[in-house]
Amino acid sequence: MKRINLETKTGKIFAALQKGEKLTASDAAKRFGVKNLSAEASRIRQAGYAVYANSRKAGNGVQVTEYELGRPSREIVALGYMAKSLGLTLTA
Repeated sequence: MKRINLETKTGKIFAALQKGEKLTASDAAKRFGVKNLSAEASRIRQAGYAVYANSRKAGNGVQVTEYELGRPSREIVALGYMAKSLGLTLTA
């Protein structure tokens, strides 16, 4: 599993999510200078954390995606164990 350096943009996004914040692309751009929140969420997922992307309509009617840190579902954990048993993971 990768470590997340809290001094990087990814780390700052991660720290905000760990505090229970939900972030949109607009939030990430304004607060952290992040232009692609989806890519940052993928980096955090690759480090072993469950980042969820939930769509909702904003007050102005625009569809936005909010990212939040959560707990992996039983299905995801089971798939991880299955992949590991099949030798499909990077670590043993």
